[in-house]
Amino acid sequence: MGIAILALGLVLILEGLVYALAPSLVEDLLAALRDLPLETRRLVGLAALVAGMALVWVAANLGVLG
Repeated sequence: MGIAILALGLVLILEGLVYALAPSLVEDLLAALRDLPLETRRLVGLAALVAGMALVWVAANLGVLG
């Protein structure tokens, strides 16, 4: 459970930094996403999911997760 809380905290820190340092960039990104077809957005989300799972797997194999 502690790892999940740590991961959520890190995600919130990164999200907060993006919104604090480049709010107009976030608006541009959201506009670009809005223009993408639904299927492309779905594939981007799937790619992000796979990349995240791969990073967690690498971290676990390096012993980072305990």
